[in-house]
Amino acid sequence: MKVTEKCDVYSFGVVTMEVMMGRHPGDLISTLSSHASSSSSSISPISQQTLLKNVLDQRISLPKNGAAEGVVHIMKIALACLHPNPHSRPPMGNIFSKLATKWPSLTKPLCTITVEDILSHTCS
Repeated sequence: MKVTEKCDVYSFGVVTMEVMMGRHPGDLISTLSSHASSSSSSISPISQQTLLKNVLDQRISLPKNGAAEGVVHIMKIALACLHPNPHSRPPMGNIFSKLATKWPSLTKPLCTITVEDILSHTCS
């Protein structure tokens, strides 16, 4: 494996997800990798239909208003960093720009957003 900036981007995604989830995102990463590499319908602990609220750290109350928008925005960025194909991961400059911009409004309540919504960008 060649070490590049894309390895750092992936690591940023893992650490960000770990903070948001309160645990290592191994199951979610496995699900995303297997979904990208095959169209099999294997059952995993976390699927793309899993609600975001169930992925987030359960020890913390669900955020409201602007904080909810921030959570979704950061999760989108983190998931983009975890793309199985290194060439499809965003450069760190883009990540910085996205973190520094105003978070878009949510089009549906946080408690109804799924992992798939975040991956397909249909929630904001």
